[in-house]
Amino acid sequence: MSVRLPSVPVADRAYPTLSPFKCGMRACCPRCGQGKLFDGFLKLAPRCEVCGLDYSFADPADGPAFFVICFVCVPAVIFGLWLEVAFQVPYWVHLVTTLPVLLVTCIPPLRPLKGWLVASQYYHRAEEGRLVTAADVPDAASAARE
Repeated sequence: MSVRLPSVPVADRAYPTLSPFKCGMRACCPRCGQGKLFDGFLKLAPRCEVCGLDYSFADPADGPAFFVICFVCVPAVIFGLWLEVAFQVPYWVHLVTTLPVLLVTCIPPLRPLKGWLVASQYYHRAEEGRLVTAADVPDAASAARE
């Protein structure tokens, strides 16, 4: 005999706070931790198929590519340059050493980095910046009197 629990609407559910890093590395939904974040290699899904979170808030832009270029591609290119300067190898050696090093070190990190950036945007409730004018800020002196 199984006990059936009443269904709770999605908006009323309490979701645990999940680590953006873990969600990004697993490419799962930053709200429920169960749904898929991607609908391909780097294309974000429109929404989570489990909890229904709309991913339209996410805009990692060129962040993943920037991090990969700065921290992974530069050392891989330096490896190729070192190989050329130190040993003056023929081009076919670069084809079988430098090219695979570049491909293996530059493409796989893109997906987890993009997932981490999207999950961080959800976790920190990042949104588009807005300018605040003097008319938007209440007068501190009048607020203290009230």
